[in-house]
Amino acid sequence: MPKRDYFDDPHAPAPNSIVPAVTAAVLDEHGRLLLIKRGDNGLWAMPGGALDLGESLAQAVHREVVEETGIEVEAVDILGVYSNPGHVIAYDDGEVRQEFSICFLAEPRGGELRTSDESKEVIWVEPSALTDLDMSSAMRLRINHALDPDRSNVHIG
Repeated sequence: MPKRDYFDDPHAPAPNSIVPAVTAAVLDEHGRLLLIKRGDNGLWAMPGGALDLGESLAQAVHREVVEETGIEVEAVDILGVYSNPGHVIAYDDGEVRQEFSICFLAEPRGGELRTSDESKEVIWVEPSALTDLDMSSAMRLRINHALDPDRSNVHIG
């Protein structure tokens, strides 16, 4: 379903839900980041999505990355918790979510790149090429945190 992100926008609709979600920063042995071009808004993003009932956060990371990219992963660390009430996501069905996402560092364990209903393109991208890609400011923030050489602190915001 198409969606629209709002960031500190006074014209944004009021949120009516909050859904725990995960994103995964997956880096390969060459330091390239796994990204998808989302099918719902055409923006580049790290793979991720909502937590399903009955699964752990680590299971959600694995499921979402495999579903969207074909790559098997293992979540190895938490990079950040993102819960900015000024970031809301409006869906065509009337749902307006307040952001609540936990970003994980995940290591690839196998699989082959492939697209899905949720991903129009799937690529491994060099960090130097990220500035050329169209993505939300929330995703760019997560990516900057993921690529920070000093990942000793979990980002909370």
